[in-house]
Amino acid sequence: MKLNAQTRSLPLMYLLFAFISVIVLFPILINVLTAFKSPGDLMSSSPLALPKTWSFDNLKTAFEKGNMLIGFKNTGILVLVSVFLNTILGAMTAYVLNRFDFRFKKVIMGMFIVAMVVPFYTTEVARFQIIKSFGLYDSLGAPLLIYAGTDLLQIFIFLQFIEKISSQLDESAMIDGASYVSIFTRILFPLLLPASATLGIIKAVDIMNDMYIPYLYMPSKELHTLSTSLMSFVGQRASSFEQLSAAILIVLIPTLLLYLFLQRYVFSGITAGAVKE
Repeated sequence: MKLNAQTRSLPLMYLLFAFISVIVLFPILINVLTAFKSPGDLMSSSPLALPKTWSFDNLKTAFEKGNMLIGFKNTGILVLVSVFLNTILGAMTAYVLNRFDFRFKKVIMGMFIVAMVVPFYTTEVARFQIIKSFGLYDSLGAPLLIYAGTDLLQIFIFLQFIEKISSQLDESAMIDGASYVSIFTRILFPLLLPASATLGIIKAVDIMNDMYIPYLYMPSKELHTLSTSLMSFVGQRASSFEQLSAAILIVLIPTLLLYLFLQRYVFSGITAGAVKE
């Protein structure tokens, strides 16, 4: 019996996925093993060798030295507030672009595309001056203002969902005397919860992993996030790789758990918005 092309390609696909998995998991494996090694064990053994004595001292030292409690608090504030503001602004922007016809509508969409294409490093000087002129430098307000902004991917996903919602719901609500704000808050936005959950999870993971913006705009130690707290373990003269690996492991766990438990909402939200009925 002859095998079709799809069946013959399955072994190749499995090999490809296995190769990609090894590339992704290999650095994580080395980091986990290093986090539980002593300095002497680290210098005398292979990076892939198991620790001679499994010790949690590095995790304890990393938690205290990196002020991880402060990092968890600041990261939690940034994630919760930024995701809330970002979701509301993104949904409102998509609602206006989909339901209303006005001048320069295409220009606005073009500006979002240009903003996505242009590297943000080229506009960093101007953004830094704006943040400083607002008096937000070295405060949680600086990254909150930056993270709250919407982007093209977010607007695109929201637009895909809104297009599936009949505009007759809007018209019926307007006949009953509902305003545009009421239509958005009571009718449209509840129907956008799958897309909001998807984009919220993606945004939360991005914020938790971001080191550039918190490090640049919040240099004070009391404003360190989980990502910027890793800088405490890197010095000009010497670095403790076992403590740094332990700190990375502490920072990695919340992001990994968040993604593992909520990944099905990410994929289901994206695919649901991509299918037109």
